[in-house]
Amino acid sequence: MTFERNPLTELYRDTQLLVVHKPAGLLVHRSPIDRHETEFALQYARALNGGEHVYPVHRLDRPTSGILVFARDRDTARTLGLAMMSGDVSKTYLAMVRGWPAESGEIDHPLREESEDRRLRGVEQPVREALTRYRTLATTEIPVAIEKYPTSRYAVVELCPKTGRKHQLRRHMKHIHHPIIGDANHGRGRHNRYFAERFGQGRLMLAATRLEFQHPASGEAMSISAPPESSFLEVLSVFPGFTLPDQPE
Repeated sequence: MTFERNPLTELYRDTQLLVVHKPAGLLVHRSPIDRHETEFALQYARALNGGEHVYPVHRLDRPTSGILVFARDRDTARTLGLAMMSGDVSKTYLAMVRGWPAESGEIDHPLREESEDRRLRGVEQPVREALTRYRTLATTEIPVAIEKYPTSRYAVVELCPKTGRKHQLRRHMKHIHHPIIGDANHGRGRHNRYFAERFGQGRLMLAATRLEFQHPASGEAMSISAPPESSFLEVLSVFPGFTLPDQPE
């Protein structure tokens, strides 16, 4: 299968792995929530792999952009998948949130599982431990009254989930009253609408920017990074003088 324009950007490739950048708005694979969707990162990754099958090692929510890893064989997928589940893979995200969080902190807040199967929506799901560490990189205050104050405050934060619960970062930031901008389910509608109107499009301001893990075949320490896409960086223009954190080589 070939495409005139592949929305994925290849970041790294070897005989076992294919690592790409996924844009916001693209599903990783078919989901019961979006039964009518016809485009998936999986099929585009397969095109990058010369039409050969690839195996998604983890997932990114549809509105989240950033680094996505595919294995090129079943054994690699199994090995790296186990490393993901055991917490041996370090993930770093960049987010823009409402308000000014503390300089750094830890969110240790259990989350109830969310089932994708609509038939199980009425069935109570188990609660799992969930841990996220964060640090605030920049703050800004704009002279716009969006809620009850004459100005509105925002921050850029670096988020490091230590567990892998569904929508963990979005739910954790809501829990500490600093929801992610553009989050339709867990955010604040007035703020989301303001930025969607100001920049001509709405998006979730959450991006996976760095992934660190041990190579499943060689054991080499891997560190793969990618800056957020242009639609994300455009919104960050409300932070005068802000520059992205240094990315490791």
